[in-house]
Amino acid sequence: MKNRFNNITSKEWLPFQKSWFIYQDYESLIRANIRFFVKFDNPELDPNVLFYGKEGHETVKKIAAGEGANVFFEKDISEEIQYQFIIIDLLSLINQNTTIDEYQDIKQNVFRFLGNVKGKLYERRFVSIFVKNVQTKIGFLPFAWDLAKNLSACLSLKDEKIACLQKKAAAGEDDYFRTDDSVFYALYFRKDEHSEDDCQAGDFIYSSGKTAEAPPALRFNAFPSWQIVKPRPRKKNEILHPAKYPEELIKQFINTFSKEGENIFDPMSGTGSTQVAALELNRNGYGTELSPFFAKIARQRCEEVLHPLEPQLFEKAPVNLRYKILLKNAKETALQDFPTIDYMITSPPYWDMLNMKGAEYQARRKEKGLQLNYSEDPNDLGNIGNYQAFLDELEDVYVKILQLLKKGGYFTIIVKNIKKKGHNYPFAWDLSARLQKHLLLLPEVFWLQDDISIAPYGYGNTWVSNTFHQYCLTFRKVDD
Repeated sequence: MKNRFNNITSKEWLPFQKSWFIYQDYESLIRANIRFFVKFDNPELDPNVLFYGKEGHETVKKIAAGEGANVFFEKDISEEIQYQFIIIDLLSLINQNTTIDEYQDIKQNVFRFLGNVKGKLYERRFVSIFVKNVQTKIGFLPFAWDLAKNLSACLSLKDEKIACLQKKAAAGEDDYFRTDDSVFYALYFRKDEHSEDDCQAGDFIYSSGKTAEAPPALRFNAFPSWQIVKPRPRKKNEILHPAKYPEELIKQFINTFSKEGENIFDPMSGTGSTQVAALELNRNGYGTELSPFFAKIARQRCEEVLHPLEPQLFEKAPVNLRYKILLKNAKETALQDFPTIDYMITSPPYWDMLNMKGAEYQARRKEKGLQLNYSEDPNDLGNIGNYQAFLDELEDVYVKILQLLKKGGYFTIIVKNIKKKGHNYPFAWDLSARLQKHLLLLPEVFWLQDDISIAPYGYGNTWVSNTFHQYCLTFRKVDD
């Protein structure tokens, strides 16, 4: 196949297809981006790169020269020059002390800069922005999400990559770093038929008033900001569920945000992963499930934990633990259904993605005779076709179940952004913005997957990355 997108081979192309990467140094980051987004053998496209940032000029200049690209900086903007690729680096401009007002000024400058140069960007070429979210004294401020959502009104948001910095910890420190030190976002936008000529920077989307001085417990001192989780093979009854999340992941959150003997709840229990993990960690497991089929499996799995067929194989049998999984729409949950809940963790339907019959994942399950979606129930959120209506219903469910959660309790949601029919739907970001009206948003944690085969979507013509990261969004109930 002739590569019409850039000049690199499939061996170099495939690693860029993954939606997260281990960030080693700035030089390799710039080189990978220039090599991927600049095409050098097309006489109609000058290999010009435009860079915007407070730092990094000398590194970009060196890399561009070595790769045969021409690099220009903000002061070099000219009416005669067109660009294949624009890099905007905001990493040195945003830190733990950045206020919302200061960020708004940074955002305004980015919009002003792009307004001046967007007409000089070749059609269907890309803009990359390096930016991060930060935990400040007043709470968690997702600057990267806000910038992405604002800018997607005038350029097509094609992808968000999670850059994970790996350093050697200092003596006496844990071998991981907090979100504002160890994770940043590489946001990729494309100028295309969906781009708008005029675009204005809006207000900060995620300012909700539910901010507070973050005590040590809110800084996730006992939790890594990113981790690679490889779940054990799913058992026969577990594989029947089309979107199960692993107990290995859930257990880490349960251990962090609850104590032995406390009550754990999942409003969309599926095959009972949350309850099983809770029971195995000497917590009580509660939940609701809309599907009779999956509710039955979930209860069976809980019984196997509490009453194993061969108890001699276990060090000790669980004592005085309880579980309760109601066959019920979570939206109809009442206070009398469950005791006060200490911690909630769940994963919602990813909109109606399981109803996309042509999806590769669906095709594989169909070949094996496995269930393709959660249910055919019209009350199932996974059967709602309209994105905004889906978000409305999901928010209503979560607000309803919050009546069960104790004040000061935590609520974790495992979720990811969605690519559907060429469009990006920032599900995790949209859900966070809605729930901020009710809860305090804490720094995001990432579950990274590297045990999935990379598919070369669009190879040779366009670029669509594989989403191999999940957001683990945690909120705290700060009032009743």
